[in-house]
Amino acid sequence: MIITPDELHDTATDAAWTRGRVGLWLIGARGSVATTAAVGVQALAARIAPPTGCATAGPGFAGVPLPAFDEIVIGGHDVSTMPIARRAEALADVGMLPAGVVAEVHRALGAIDAEIRPGYDPATDTGSQADAVRRMSDDITAFRARHRLAHVVVVDVSSTEALPEDRPEFHDPELLVAALADPEQQILPPSSVAALAAVESGSAYACFTPSTGLWLPALRIIAERRGIPYAGQDGKTGETLLRTVLAPMFTERGMHVRSWAGTNLLGGGDGATLADPEAVRSKLVSKNRGLISLVGDHVVAPLHIDNVPDLGDVKTAWDHVHVEGFLSTRITLQTTWSAYDSMLAAPLVIDLARLLSLADAAGQHGALPALGFFFKDPWGSDVHAFADQATALRSWAAETGLAVAAPSVSAVPAGIGGAR
Repeated sequence: MIITPDELHDTATDAAWTRGRVGLWLIGARGSVATTAAVGVQALAARIAPPTGCATAGPGFAGVPLPAFDEIVIGGHDVSTMPIARRAEALADVGMLPAGVVAEVHRALGAIDAEIRPGYDPATDTGSQADAVRRMSDDITAFRARHRLAHVVVVDVSSTEALPEDRPEFHDPELLVAALADPEQQILPPSSVAALAAVESGSAYACFTPSTGLWLPALRIIAERRGIPYAGQDGKTGETLLRTVLAPMFTERGMHVRSWAGTNLLGGGDGATLADPEAVRSKLVSKNRGLISLVGDHVVAPLHIDNVPDLGDVKTAWDHVHVEGFLSTRITLQTTWSAYDSMLAAPLVIDLARLLSLADAAGQHGALPALGFFFKDPWGSDVHAFADQATALRSWAAETGLAVAAPSVSAVPAGIGGAR
C-alpha cells in the first residue's frame, strides 16, 4: 500500500530540516518496542504507512523543522542475538505488526541489524565498567561517523531493571569515575552504563523505561558538563496517559478523588520482567507519582501489575475511580484500556528522536521539561496534566524550531563541559 502525497499532507510538517541525517540508537534494539519503531521508521520512510500515532506528524508541529522519516538511521545495543527481522516476523505472526509491511521492509531491517552491537551484560562482561562505557561509546561514535550523521539520539527501550541501592558514588562524579575504573566493582546498573556511553559519545539521550538510566546525580552532572540534552522517564503510553487526562477533569470541577485503583495484565517479555518484585518496584512508583501529583497524596491508589503469559504483547489495564461530588454524592468511573503496548510506545520513540535532534541542533542541554509530554515521571518538570504538557511541548517546539531555522542564529555553546 502506497500513501499518496494528499494523504500525507495533513500530517506533514511545513518546514524543512536542513541539518542532514540523524541517528536513532536504541538500547534494547532487538526488543519489541525497538523492532516496532524500526519497522515503523522504514514504513514511514517508504510511504507505505501513514504516521498515525506520531505526535510530531500532527498539525501542532506544522512549521517546525524536524528530520524527515527517511533521514533517520537506526542502530543500537542489545544483549540478544535474535535478528531484528526475525523478531518483526514473530510480532507479525501474533498479529501485532502488519505482515505485509514487515515483508516490504525486510531488507531494510537486515541493514539495521548490521548496525546493532553487543550491549552490556554484567553477568558476562569482563573488565571494568569504564571499559564497557568506552566500548559502547565508541560503537555510537563509529555509527555517527560511518553514516555522516548530524546528530545521534540514544533512547533506552530495554527491559525494566531493579533499582540500585543509593551509594556516595552516585552523587560525586569523581568518586563514580574512580569506581568505574575498578574491575572488581559493578557499581552502575546496565541502564546507567548505557546512559553514560551515550553521554561520552556526545549524543542526546532519552530514558523510555523506569530503570535508573541517567537519573543519578553524578551522571546528570557529567551530562551537563558535556552539554547533553536529555529527557525521561518511563514512556507514558496507556493507563497513565488516560489518568493524566481524566484526573485534571475532577480537580478542575472541584470534585474530591478518594481512591483510584488499577490493575495491569500483560504477558510477553515485559510481563516476565515485571513479575520480579524488585524490577516492578520502579514501574509502580512512576505510574502512581503523576496521579498523586494531580489529585493529592490523600488518594488511596493501589496498583497491581500481573504477568499473564498467554496475553503476549497485549496489555490490559482496568481502573476503578471513586470520586466525591456535591453534597458528598458518590461518583464512580471504571475504565478498560487494551492495546499492544509496543505499538503505543514506538511512535513516541520516533517523536523523541526527531525532537531531541531539534534540541541538539539548537544547542540545548540538560533535562528538557517540555518533553515531559512523553513520560510518566518527567525529568525537570512537576507538570503531569496532559493538556498542560501538550501546550508546553508545542510552544517549546515552535520556539526551538525558529531558533534552528533562523540563518542568523549562531550556535549555542554546548554547556559546562565545552564543545562536543
